Amino acid sequence: MRIDLHTHSTASDGTDSPAELVRAAGAAGLDVVALTDHDTTRGHAEALAALPPGLTLVTGAELSCRYDGIGMHMLAYLFDPEEPALLAERELVRDDRVPRAQGMIAKLNGLGVPVTWEQVARIAGDGSVGRPHIATALVELGVVETVSDAFTREWLADGGRAHMTKHETDPFEALRLIKGAGGVAVFAHPAASKRGRTVPESALAELAEAGLDGIEVDHMDHDPDTRARLRGLAKELGLLVTGSSDYHGSRKSCVPGEFTTDPEVYGEITRRATGAFPVPGAGGA
Repeated sequence: MRIDLHTHSTASDGTDSPAELVRAAGAAGLDVVALTDHDTTRGHAEALAALPPGLTLVTGAELSCRYDGIGMHMLAYLFDPEEPALLAERELVRDDRVPRAQGMIAKLNGLGVPVTWEQVARIAGDGSVGRPHIATALVELGVVETVSDAFTREWLADGGRAHMTKHETDPFEALRLIKGAGGVAVFAHPAASKRGRTVPESALAELAEAGLDGIEVDHMDHDPDTRARLRGLAKELGLLVTGSSDYHGSRKSCVPGEFTTDPEVYGEITRRATGAFPVPGAGGA
């Protein structure tokens, strides 16, 4: 059984539509895929309508959080998408994305980069605008070669010359909201240092005490030594260990199922969730 619990569509910063994403997941031989767009569940209906036979969809979202001034992401699985408190917080985070992107564009202009809001909005389409869309604009302009090259301190990384902060949820509040909506919470790529500063591993004990269910260990941004260390920490703290591709379509080099989650861990996630349930595909258009 092959399970990938972290993917993105055009509902946020992926390049595949939700329908294209589930078809790609099925073609890759996955049995279970989670759609976890940034701070939104907008792609779930389309993904469910197109879900191919043999593939089960786990609904979720990747929530933008900030711990002691450091950005982090919390994967929320199988929560009630209409629960008012979590819905309001997701909308607050999403609504701050546009002025933040416009501020980053202004900073880039000040650095001599002729990126425009119209260009970034075209790239984002109907998705929640974010740094990957601005990074794609920099690739189009020939400023950097790849999207990853834009996520440095020279450009868009945390603390970078063109970076701007946005509203991000306190992770302890995020855990409270996720649990209140019947969901399961997993700390996404906690040691992805290429993206900028990471939350100190000492904080994992606090987060576990506050209700964190697991940590995403097997991820393209974690080398083998990091994965081994995180596995040890998860065992010490009684946390679940997940693995995922963090697939973004053509915006990243990873493919669906590049890393996967153990079926027993997936079973435990579904047992803990009360807000929603995985949906098996019956054949979509």
